[in-house]
Amino acid sequence: MKKTIGDLLRCGIFVLFGLLLYSGLSYAEEGVEPGHPIGRVSINGDLIVMELNDGALGKANLFDLVGHTLHFVPEGSRYRVESEALQWDQDFGNELSGAEVTLHQFAFPFSGKPWSSFQVGTTGSISFGRPENDSRPGPRGQSDGGVSIGRFDQLAEAAGTLISSAPAICVFFKPRTSGPHYVKELPDRVIITWDLTEPFGNIQDFTWFKTVNRFQAVLHRDGSIEMSYKELAAKDAIVGVYPVLSGAEKPLATITADPHPLLPPHLDVQKVKLSIVDAVVLRVTFETRGPVPSEGDRAMEGIGFRVSFGAPNPRPDGSHPIAAWIVEGMAPPENPSGSRARYFVFGSGVFLKARISGNSITLEGVLPGALRGAEQVAVSAEVISAGSSGKPVERLAPHVVRLTGIHSPEVHFSSLTRRDGPFTVAYESFHYLALPKPQDLSCTVINGLGDKFDFLAYYSDFRIDNQEAGTPSDGPLGGNVTGIGQTQHDLESYCSQGRFQWEYVQPVYVNSNQMQERPPDGAPVGTDRDITFYSRQLSESSPDRKIRPYNYAMSQIGHEMGHRWSAFVSAKVNGETISLGPVHWARGLQAPAAFPYQRPTEASAMGGGVWQDNFDGTYTQLDDDYYVPATGYSHLDLYLMGLISAAEVPDFFILKNLVPVGKDGNGHPIFKADRTKVTIQDVIAAEGPRFPDVDHAQRKFNTGIVVVVVHGKNPSRELIERANGICRQWIDYWETTTGHRASMTANPQ
Repeated sequence: MKKTIGDLLRCGIFVLFGLLLYSGLSYAEEGVEPGHPIGRVSINGDLIVMELNDGALGKANLFDLVGHTLHFVPEGSRYRVESEALQWDQDFGNELSGAEVTLHQFAFPFSGKPWSSFQVGTTGSISFGRPENDSRPGPRGQSDGGVSIGRFDQLAEAAGTLISSAPAICVFFKPRTSGPHYVKELPDRVIITWDLTEPFGNIQDFTWFKTVNRFQAVLHRDGSIEMSYKELAAKDAIVGVYPVLSGAEKPLATITADPHPLLPPHLDVQKVKLSIVDAVVLRVTFETRGPVPSEGDRAMEGIGFRVSFGAPNPRPDGSHPIAAWIVEGMAPPENPSGSRARYFVFGSGVFLKARISGNSITLEGVLPGALRGAEQVAVSAEVISAGSSGKPVERLAPHVVRLTGIHSPEVHFSSLTRRDGPFTVAYESFHYLALPKPQDLSCTVINGLGDKFDFLAYYSDFRIDNQEAGTPSDGPLGGNVTGIGQTQHDLESYCSQGRFQWEYVQPVYVNSNQMQERPPDGAPVGTDRDITFYSRQLSESSPDRKIRPYNYAMSQIGHEMGHRWSAFVSAKVNGETISLGPVHWARGLQAPAAFPYQRPTEASAMGGGVWQDNFDGTYTQLDDDYYVPATGYSHLDLYLMGLISAAEVPDFFILKNLVPVGKDGNGHPIFKADRTKVTIQDVIAAEGPRFPDVDHAQRKFNTGIVVVVVHGKNPSRELIERANGICRQWIDYWETTTGHRASMTANPQ
């Protein structure tokens, strides 16, 4: 799931983890530095047990308002909040067919305006007006009329950034939920009720069955708001009110920089100004000697500004900053117009849109969690230019700033009374444990057991703050392979001397669908992206008349570990360079599995499809580019892995401009498309030959299967049993899908 920034931009694909890990400024919050152990490891048979240090992933804050009503009482432009006994209207009114609600009997006062219409989001929020698009890197949340966040955003962080999406109300905002929502208008109030389920049945889900989540909002004519929680299976969400801030600004500090006349004017920072907006937002403005390039101007590509927040008295060991905010300019190289050149913003608590005005660029956000309650902080800054290889061209030394007059807008609703506040903005993020830093995971294992693993896969007894059960992947690409569109990098950050190659970014939860051997009895049949859709077909072809065990787990590990080599290459065809991905093979790439895992016709685990040429300008898709059920690798994948020679890769093709025209008698979709023939020599022309070649490439691999537990806990029986089952199946999957040209072990010794 990884690719460089430039490659992601070229194809309009923005993967949050990839952006954070491959950005020129790198590790938006941590700084460029090696990982470090966050626990201790031991061995349990073929498994590695990682017990985390106390508090290594922070603390969870799970939803605690079931059976309660939150009452928001306006006091001027602010609110007093109190948790009361449940108030519930059993008459839901009419089901909404869309998001728009129009009031006919009154206008609801919110955020300084009366509203006669608003939008109700399926995922548990209400928005007012039409929010501006932001520059969030990554797939957005469901565009259903309410607020949305990035696909991989942690709720603990996203709750603060929603201030920039105001005006809005989050009643129980949880991405990926779905179901009916209702509205009933009365003369003095309007009642909105949601009856939602969490997503179910898919490889990315935590349940095989629908769940019940019923909650309600009442918007009163006098501006008061009630949020009531009848029945909630979900334990994580964002709850709160987000009116637009007034914009009242209070100066906090000014850091003056030394002049750098040899730098371009737009990179020569003169001052960094810090101020506070409405007592809850921190504003940081870089003032430069010349105009800062605006979005769309290719001069902004590769430049970056970083402000770091550290301890006022840093330790002698040179510890990294507590947090950092970064803005970086990026543009797709092949777009001469520069119309897609944009600034991207990263960091804990920072809003995801930079403001450019003349000689200044401004970032805003709420205080990073690590700074909440701090009285002072050491603020430093850096400037990066294109071509500087990520090294700063200007540095502003740390300057101690007192954090007076600013506080976190996050509250704990269950403990509030009307004596607290009033609050301009008030929200609470209910969430699981924080995501670990992948480098810390690898360093914990490698420092404890040695640099003897090619891959690392993590499984846990606890959930983390992610709306999906699956995991992206990441790694330093150890082994020094070239000709695959990626090169070895940052080994020291993963604590490897050269062997370690790839890993899961985060642990997979033991009770997720993905860690269960098979779907439970009675699980509803889902779409063709769910394993239940294929249960009959797969069981009929199996000797024991059962679907192969841990199918979802094989889809995930086979796909993610395949990213060590795929799918990053391009091909040079008739002088034109054509991307075959990036990240995943393009949908129209002809990529049948060379050694299928369980079905006669399978597309590559890395994407693409199996396409039948109908010789009339149309093509039938016999297998799609989704990785469920688990599938094998294409000839191109196996070449990039070093397991077959270039001569063994048959010619293939890529289809572009796909237009659906119907289905065949078996339900396979048919498309019109433009076909371009591709050969392995076209790939070599673009990337160079694969090195080491097939006669010298690695054939024996070792995966560390790691079970992760919190401090003071032992792995559960289910975690041990399921991790062992996945371990056994992974070895079989690997040898089957590589045609026994490579072997896999899971040896922790």
